Amino acid sequence: MKTEMLRFNGAVERDPAIDAWFHERPGELGSIARQWFEVMRKCGDEVRELLHDGCPVACLGDVPFGYVNVFTSHVNVGFFQGATLKDPARLLQGTGKYMRHVKLRPDTATNAAALRALIEAAWSDMRARVENG
Repeated sequence: MKTEMLRFNGAVERDPAIDAWFHERPGELGSIARQWFEVMRKCGDEVRELLHDGCPVACLGDVPFGYVNVFTSHVNVGFFQGATLKDPARLLQGTGKYMRHVKLRPDTATNAAALRALIEAAWSDMRARVENG
């Protein structure tokens, strides 16, 4: 049984609105969000991006796989199919049917290798979903 994939119109290779979004979020939280969105941007040649619901979203073509968002005291690095990702470091939070996120705080150490692995897994998972319909 195939399930419909979430798709967003308007994803582009490099969206100037995202750079403006980061510019409006200076300081440590903005820097953390930018760092992890750059990891998403570098996942592959097919990465596209757009602002959706007020935050930067990374897509495989028009299918979203990850996002970042800045809050008052933390940053979320989120995954649209996060509920299916293997998470041996137990970084993912959330109870939704599909989405999960990692909450990052400036004063708390981040398992960077595990978060990078989650981003790469989300990208690979979405590639497989798109390629296999």
